[in-house]
Amino acid sequence: MKAIAFVLIGGSVMKAAVFKNSGLPLSIEEIEDPVPSPTDMVIKVCACGICGTDLHWSEINNEESGFRDIHPGAVMGHEFSGEIVEIGKDVTNNWKIGARVCAMPQIGCAKSSNCRAGRPHRCDKALNRATPGNPGAYSEFVRIGAQETFRLPDSVTFQEGALVEPLAVGLHAVKRAKITAGDNVLIVGGGPVGLSVAVWCKFFGARYIIVSDLIADRGEKAGDFGATGFVDASVSNVPETYEKIVGSPPSIIFDAVGIAGSMQLSIGYISNYGKVVVVGLCMVSDRFEPATAVVKEVEIIFCFCYEYADFQMTLEMLAQERIEVKGLVTESVGFEQFPEAFERLKQPSNQIKVMLKPH
Repeated sequence: MKAIAFVLIGGSVMKAAVFKNSGLPLSIEEIEDPVPSPTDMVIKVCACGICGTDLHWSEINNEESGFRDIHPGAVMGHEFSGEIVEIGKDVTNNWKIGARVCAMPQIGCAKSSNCRAGRPHRCDKALNRATPGNPGAYSEFVRIGAQETFRLPDSVTFQEGALVEPLAVGLHAVKRAKITAGDNVLIVGGGPVGLSVAVWCKFFGARYIIVSDLIADRGEKAGDFGATGFVDASVSNVPETYEKIVGSPPSIIFDAVGIAGSMQLSIGYISNYGKVVVVGLCMVSDRFEPATAVVKEVEIIFCFCYEYADFQMTLEMLAQERIEVKGLVTESVGFEQFPEAFERLKQPSNQIKVMLKPH
């Protein structure tokens, strides 16, 4: 794709990882280059992370999933950064070809109350990734909304820029929980979302930050990102071990696994008057016992995505080196290795974040 400002071009093709159907690996194919609308831009993708949501999507693709389907031919990928190569004719804010950026994955209408409030994912007219006409960033180039785009500070790498999205998920959850200095926290799940939550719990001054996971090797990683302790849930009783470490049940639990049954476990673990913050995205029907939550007077908080301010704060803290995230990326691959790397993440492993580097 040629880098041209204010000229809409088309007819070229690019390489992308295409979803074929549930149970099938992604297919590396050529698809049409994206063309920006007058208020959009196109970037050359320099890094794109694999998200657990995409893994779930690729496995659960039916009417019973409880979440919107993707369809054969879709291109996923919503954690990305890159360089601007095309600019729509009505784009303002002094965007230039070659600017290093990351972006919120949704493209809002820019006019709705939600868009003006920095919540394009709540816009009724928003374009989501992996939908017809709006491929994601498992590709060489991707279309982005100008108002959802952020300049990368010089000190922030493309790889770190692609981490802004999952880090913003963690920040939004921690802000929703209203973490304060001295809080005792349990994070159920030591994957990218759970570790992002740990980063921000440390930032806001939580006293004990204990991560539990079925994969023992994630314990060392958890400590690198703010956890003060780790419970191997494959061999240990989580609430008993937590109380041995802390001396009391957790006052805040983040459910970062997104599987059926995890919310009920969290309600069982939590202290009286505690908060259960559900940040993992469970895509199937689930059940829990309200009586337990009622008796404990548990506050259950559901979190989804992030807001403009979360993206902005994450970038600022990265630029100021006030949060440490480099070790979150455990592997980077090109298109040739990408389908296999994607499938491997569906199995338990010590991988945290795997990045596609298209160029």
